[in-house]
Amino acid sequence: MTAARRRLVRRGVTAALGLVELSWGAWAYAAPANFFQHFPGFGHRWTGAYLPYNEHLTSDLGATFLTLGALLVVAAVLDDRRVNIVVLAGVAGFNVLHLAYHARHRGELVGADYAASLVALVLGVLVPVALLVANRRRRGRG
Repeated sequence: MTAARRRLVRRGVTAALGLVELSWGAWAYAAPANFFQHFPGFGHRWTGAYLPYNEHLTSDLGATFLTLGALLVVAAVLDDRRVNIVVLAGVAGFNVLHLAYHARHRGELVGADYAASLVALVLGVLVPVALLVANRRRRGRG
């Protein structure tokens, strides 16, 4: 793969990750009860399995997702190695802690929903870590 192609993939994946975080954040912040009851959608309710509902905490989660999403999009646009490393390390750190909590606490999740939620959380760690590795291999500042 050429350097230009690697750059395009790296930036595209970073931006896509940011857009996912922004969409979750907007949903949780603007409609916390709906997010709590229906996330991730498609008939599943992963967040709602962790009772009781708390509007403040759900809105705070939305604000966190919005912040991480904005940082990821900015990192993709700027494409500066140091900015990317800082942003991706922060995202990976949050996602490791998020995964650790859910690996220890099932709430009311069982079976396929619990397994799928853990797979999604593991991907939330692996993708930023892979992007960190790709950015560490870059030369220079840019």
